[in-house]
Amino acid sequence: SDGVRFVEVDALGRVVRDEGAQALPTVAGKDLHTTIDLDLQLFIDSIWPRRYRGAMLAMDPRNGAILAMYSYPAYNPNDFVGGVSRVVWNGLNTDPTLPLLNRSIGTRYPPASTFKLATALIALQRGLVNFDSHMPQPCRGGLQWGNRFFKCWKHDGHGSLDLIGAIASSCDVYFYQLGVRIGVANFIESGNALGFRSSSGIDLPNEIQPFWPANTEYYDRVYGKGRWTNYAIPLNLSIGQGENAQTLINMVRFYAALSNGGHVPTPYIVAPRRPAPTPLVLPESTFLGVRRALMAVVSAGTARGARIANIELAGKTGTAQNPHGPDHGWFIGFAPATNPRIVVGGIMEFGLHGTTVAPYVARAIERYLLGPDSTRVDTANPGFQVPDDSVTAPAPADTPSRGRPAPVPFPRAARPVARGGDRR
Repeated sequence: SDGVRFVEVDALGRVVRDEGAQALPTVAGKDLHTTIDLDLQLFIDSIWPRRYRGAMLAMDPRNGAILAMYSYPAYNPNDFVGGVSRVVWNGLNTDPTLPLLNRSIGTRYPPASTFKLATALIALQRGLVNFDSHMPQPCRGGLQWGNRFFKCWKHDGHGSLDLIGAIASSCDVYFYQLGVRIGVANFIESGNALGFRSSSGIDLPNEIQPFWPANTEYYDRVYGKGRWTNYAIPLNLSIGQGENAQTLINMVRFYAALSNGGHVPTPYIVAPRRPAPTPLVLPESTFLGVRRALMAVVSAGTARGARIANIELAGKTGTAQNPHGPDHGWFIGFAPATNPRIVVGGIMEFGLHGTTVAPYVARAIERYLLGPDSTRVDTANPGFQVPDDSVTAPAPADTPSRGRPAPVPFPRAARPVARGGDRR
C-alpha cells in the first residue's frame, strides 16, 4: 500500500507549509518466491533460434517445480508499467506471431511420436504386449489398412522390432498395429485415465485444456454412429495424430511420470507449494523398461544428435503433421536417465522434425546439470553451436486447412490435424 503525506497548499496547489505534516507509512507487500532457475531461463532465451515460434519448459520431475518456462515470440512486460499505450497494445494484438500467447500452457499441438510412449504404456498396462513383443507384420515402409496405405517415416522400413526397438526407431508400423490391438474404446478410456484430457493444474492463469475425446460418442457425432468402428482412428491415435492435441506442459508432466517411476506431478511455479502427485499404478519393471527404451532413442535412435558427454539422457522426438504449413518439431528429454533431476520439453512450430529440437533441449539439460562452465562434446553432432540470435527469418506463412475443421478453436499455427501419419 502506498504511503501518504499531508501538506498545506494554496489555491494553485503550491506547498505553503509542510512542518508538522502528518504521514501514513507505506506497507510492504509479501515476497513472492518462484521456482524459476534464472540462469536456465536466460540460457534458453540465449540459444532459442529466432526463426521458430515455440516454447521450452523445464520441470523437476521429483516434485513438479517449474525450473524454466519460455515462449517465443514474447513481449516486454515493462511496456505495461503505468498502463500500456494503445499503439503497443494494438500492435501486440494484431501481430500474426501471437506474442501474447504463452505457448507453454496456452497452445495445443498434435503430440506426434512423443505420444508413442503413452500408446506403449496403455498396451503394457492392459497386458497386450511386453518389451520383447513383435508385431505380426514387420515394417516394410508402411501398413495397408482397408483401402489406405499408412506410411512409416522410414520408406524402406525397419523390419521386425520389439517394443524397445520400435520406440528407439520410432517405427510407425509397429505402433499402427499396437493401436489396432488396443482398440478405440480402450484407447479413449486409458487416455483419459492418464490425464490427456485434463489440464495440468499449474498455479497460473490461462492454461488451456488438452483435446482428447471424452468417449466414443465423439466419433458417433463426427463420423456417424456405426460408421467409424473399422476406420483408421486407432492408427492415428497410436502415433499422436488424429483427434489428439496436447499442451507442452501436459506432455512434460507425462514424461516426468515416466522418469520418476509413475508419479504424475502437479506443476507449480510459486514456492514452497508442493502438491501431492497422482500415481500411475504399474509395476516398477514397466518404468524401468520405458526408461531403457528412451535411453535407446538418444544413444542409437532418432535423437542421436542430442547426446551429451558425461550425462545419460533419455527422451523422444516427435514430428507433428500440420495442414497449415511445415511440420512441427517436438523433443522431450530427462536426465540423468537413471536418477532424473530435470525433464525438458521443446516444441518448435514449423520446425520440420523432432531432430531439430533435440539439441536445444539437450543444451538446456546440460546447462542445468553441469552449470555455466559446461562444454558440450557431442560425438554425433560435434558441429552444433549456439545459434545466432540475430537470425530473424520469419516462419512460413500459414495455409488454409486441407482437412475438416478442428473440433475446438486453436491458434492457426497450432491446430491439431484431423488424420495423418507421422515422421519420427
